Amino acid sequence: MSDEADSRVPVTVLTGFLGSGKTTLLNHILTANHGKKLAVIENEFGEVGVDDALVKKRFDTKEEIFEMNNGCICCTVRGDLIRILSKLLKRKEKLDGIIIETTGMADPAPVAQTFFMDESMKEYARLDGIITLVDAKHVVQHLDEEKPEGAENEAVEQVVFADRLLLNKIDLVDEEELGRVEARLRTLNKYAPIIRCTNAAVGMDAVLGVHAFDLDRILGIDPSFLEDSEHEHDASITSIGFEQAGDLDMGRLNAWVSKLLQEKGVDIFRMKGVLSIAGSEDKYVFQAVHMLFTGETLEPWGDEPHINKLIVIGRNLPREEITNSFKACFVDAAASAVAPK
Repeated sequence: MSDEADSRVPVTVLTGFLGSGKTTLLNHILTANHGKKLAVIENEFGEVGVDDALVKKRFDTKEEIFEMNNGCICCTVRGDLIRILSKLLKRKEKLDGIIIETTGMADPAPVAQTFFMDESMKEYARLDGIITLVDAKHVVQHLDEEKPEGAENEAVEQVVFADRLLLNKIDLVDEEELGRVEARLRTLNKYAPIIRCTNAAVGMDAVLGVHAFDLDRILGIDPSFLEDSEHEHDASITSIGFEQAGDLDMGRLNAWVSKLLQEKGVDIFRMKGVLSIAGSEDKYVFQAVHMLFTGETLEPWGDEPHINKLIVIGRNLPREEITNSFKACFVDAAASAVAPK
């Protein structure tokens, strides 16, 4: 049966290393005028979920969003993924598509396996494509990173299994460097089209309804693809999450971020948070990838309690040091007993 004649619900897997732009792309999809009824499944790496505030709180979307924050989608919560998918696929009102946004630490292969090894998935859904976002400025260092014995390099796996490579953040590097990055990607994946973009802005035809996943190609890369085998993540990569009421002093916060990224930036893969700043009625969204960081105001808090959510993901993070220094950024530092989750 050709994909065009296939009545099963198409599933798009959005993957890419930490900070590559997956949530930004998801926001584009949710606000685009494509007329499709979609369901979104999000999986975050970390102790505190932040993406919910960056997606569904930011836009008045009709799409349903399901969060899976208690483990990595490619291993510990794969059963949860199957249960959510089963409920979605058996509804009377048929969806036009399902989007799965993986964590930045996920190997896409086990997620893709779900649609070939589970009988109910094979009947109701088809894998439309694996879309991998690539951070043009930082991807090479992650691809070349040496991992402990037995641990896989997730950034490499994400590129190898991609059906589309979205080379994002091209505004941060020059043309010569872009050429080197594309050449490096081609050593890992000769087939996936490379689409250059900034702020993950691409046409929906590059992401949805691509009919691109080719099981034969994947079996050529990994003959054991359809075997249910365990895999190991790099245990040195951890997260520190904060979820705390109160207001932060902007001056102290800026000084904390600058010092932290200056001293630990190489080892900090991702920081993101929705924060409450003293004297402001608006949510403050903070994001960082290594030593690059941005901040902007979001919508007003309104009647919502001012709960700060922050996640720091990186290698060999000094938990106590980061915890205590962030705690000192609160206006009433003594009253705000911030504990890592």
